[in-house]
Amino acid sequence: MIVAATQFTPVAGDIDANVRTIADLVRAAGAEGARVVVFAELCLTGYEPSLIRDTPGLVLAEDDPRLEPVREACRAAGAAAVVNGPVRTGGSRSGITTLVIGPDGGLLARYDKQHLYGVEAEAFEPGAADGRFALDGLRFALATCYDNRFPELAERAAADGCAVYLASSVLSADNNSFEEVYPVRARDFGLHVVLGNVLGPNEDGVGAGGAGAWGPDGERIADAGGEKPGFVLAEVG
Repeated sequence: MIVAATQFTPVAGDIDANVRTIADLVRAAGAEGARVVVFAELCLTGYEPSLIRDTPGLVLAEDDPRLEPVREACRAAGAAAVVNGPVRTGGSRSGITTLVIGPDGGLLARYDKQHLYGVEAEAFEPGAADGRFALDGLRFALATCYDNRFPELAERAAADGCAVYLASSVLSADNNSFEEVYPVRARDFGLHVVLGNVLGPNEDGVGAGGAGAWGPDGERIADAGGEKPGFVLAEVG
């Protein structure tokens, strides 16, 4: 299976603009054979925890009509989109939530980030369950940024029969995860690891790009570089 790892600079607080970019990337990646398209943490709003905390209108529902352009793009491209944003939970706060929109436009899976980092704890509710979905006979695991610092998530994914571990993240250039987390998770647990990251300024710093993938031996098999928005393709499974 071909998976696309994406990177772009989200517009802070502008869901409609970010949805348009996401939909365009899904269509473009699908045209090049991608069956799954992976995006960064909080790609729908930008990584702006304080802004989200103070702006209730930025919180989405699972079936939010603002996501319809992404659903349409998935149907047109025949691809699943792994998108992340603030999504309502059963509690008083939203989750940092990955929604997997399937090739038919329906919801394949939801995953709420389990390990919150820094200011995130003031704005979001942590999740309590692992994220999984299957497509074309291949089983995928979901994780979000700081989650990846906890190897037990990848260990459980491998034990649960997952072949591909999808990481939606926000990483700056000085983050050592590129060398000390993602390739290690891949090598230690025999997984393909696919990273969606951001470019540009955000509440945490400046996104460094580098979206891409590592093979089960821990070697890089795809790298989008640190400057240009877009996507890179990797064969997984």
